[in-house]
Formats: sequence, structure tokens, C-alpha cells
Amino acid sequence: MNSGDVALKRIDHGSGGAADVLRVVDDVCPSPAAGQVLIEVHYAGVNRPDVLQRSGSYPPPTGASPWLGLEVSGVIVAVGEGVTRWRPGDAVCALTPGGGYAEFCVTDARHCLPIPTGVTMLQAAALPENYFTVWANVFDRAGLDAGMSLLVHGGSSGIGLTAIQLGNAFGATVYATAGSGEKLQACVAAGATRAINYRSEDFAAVIARETSGRGVDVVLDMVGAPYVERNLRCLALEGCLLQIAFLEGSHFDFDATPIMLRRLTLTGSTLRARSDDQKADIARRLEAAVWPLLEQGKCLPVIHSVFPLADAGAAHALMESSRHIGKIMLSVKEHANETR
Repeated sequence: MNSGDVALKRIDHGSGGAADVLRVVDDVCPSPAAGQVLIEVHYAGVNRPDVLQRSGSYPPPTGASPWLGLEVSGVIVAVGEGVTRWRPGDAVCALTPGGGYAEFCVTDARHCLPIPTGVTMLQAAALPENYFTVWANVFDRAGLDAGMSLLVHGGSSGIGLTAIQLGNAFGATVYATAGSGEKLQACVAAGATRAINYRSEDFAAVIARETSGRGVDVVLDMVGAPYVERNLRCLALEGCLLQIAFLEGSHFDFDATPIMLRRLTLTGSTLRARSDDQKADIARRLEAAVWPLLEQGKCLPVIHSVFPLADAGAAHALMESSRHIGKIMLSVKEHANETR
């Protein structure tokens, strides 16, 4: 396939703005460079970083694609020089450097993973962004292990449900916060021991009661400023607060004394800005540790809605409303075969 001569349709966000700026445009298909693959996209995941990039508050890292879309599933149609694991015709899911909201997308070959047996194309596209993020933070950075405890904020989001499921699968006790009865039920169904309604309950007080004053070993947070001080109060001795987003502010004003007295760790990371080698390392560990669980039908992503590519604006509007539970997806290839 001579990809440079092939036209494609993709989503364009122009100079940015509200969700209704998203449009389908015609463009030229990218070609895989050395070490890359070209994927015919069947499904793409919608993620908060996409929404932030569209609105102008999260520019892509230097060298990354300016197009939206950070995870896909599909079929490889061309490989660049030096690629040995994959060949045209292979079905994969992949973390992408951008460009997933399109009929074709290029990415580092090492950021592709085989679609687990029994997992559909739709489900597979919901794996990379959330599972890479949770594994890199909760397991690699914080070292969550069997017998430990985890508090997950935004428990009914794609990230939140992934963290609950994986934490539970690897033997941790998991608590979660959410804002409605339906979302609380989703957290419990995913494996949370206790789901806390942040609208009507003080999550720090609940954690203190649930753990007999000990606290939890790890807190995964994407809210930011309003939660930081209470998150620190939730932590056990030598606990770790993981910050992966700042949906409600990144400027803190709090008493940091507990960090010293209880030897706490406040850390965090972003995924898109990591090096290709780092992402490849996460992919290897995911395939070894999590892919066998997926093939057993465990820890599967929760899909809330699937929109046609042309309705990407509606998908973004839904995400911004926070009415969803789990993942919001785009169907890119017409009549995509979910069962491969």
C-alpha cells in the first residue's frame, strides 16, 4: 500500500473551541516511518486529553501529531523499515501519538498490542489509553500490590473503572468516589469494596471509618486542588498520592506538614509526553500482566456509547457533561466487524 497516495477522512478541530467545531475533513494518509506501522482504524477512544486539546488547553507535545485521537483498534496495512513483530493483516489495538480520529493512523510499532482472544475490536480500542495510564501510575509508580488499599476518584470514568478492576484483580482493597447512585453501583460492580458519594459524604471521613483510621496506601486523583488536602488525610503511613489530571485546578494551598510526618509521596505523570521507549516498556508489562486477565474475560472495559466518526462533536459534548459511565467511543470504519 502506497499510503501517501491514499486519501482519508479525519476529524479536524481547526483553531479550537467548543465541541461543535469538530468537522470531518479530507486529508492525505500518513506513511509509516522506520519503526512505525500504519493502521486502518476500526474504532477510536475518546479521552479527556482530546477534549482539552480541542478546547486549546492541552497542546500536543513537540513532534506529536496535531490531530486528535490517542488510542485505536484496527488492522495493520503497512509497516515501516525495521518492524519485525507485525505484518499487514494483523489486528491490533494501539496507543497513538495523535491522529486516531481518522480512517488511517500511524504509531510506533512497539505501542501496538495484539487483540486479546475473545475481546472485540470495539473493546480493544478502549484499552490503550486507560490501561497504560493506570498501570504506569498505580502499579509502576505507586507499587500497588496484593493486600494494599487504593482510593480511586472519578470511579465511574473510563480511567476510574479500569483502576478499580485492576486493583481488585491484583488483590488490593479498592474504594471509589462518584456522584450518583447509578455511578456508585458501577463502581461496586467493577470491584470497589465501598463507593462514596462525594456530593453527600466526606470521602476522607468515610475512608477513616472504613480503614479504622489507618488510611489507604494509594490515592488516584484527577480532580486536583479541592481534593489535595483531604487526599493527604486519606493516606496511610508512607502512602502515595497519584495526580493524573487537574480537572478543578492545579494550584494548591494546604498544610504540607503531613507529608513529612507520615512520609507521604505526592507524585504524578502524563502519558502522552513520555518517550516512545517508556511507552513501549509499559506495553510489554501490560501484555505480560493484564492481557491474560482480559483473555479470561476479566477487567474488560465498560463501554458507555459509540458514535460515528462524523459525530465526534456529540461524543465530546457527552464527555464534557460527565453523564457517562465508562468509555465513549468512535466507530471509524463503516460496518466495522466487532468480532474480528
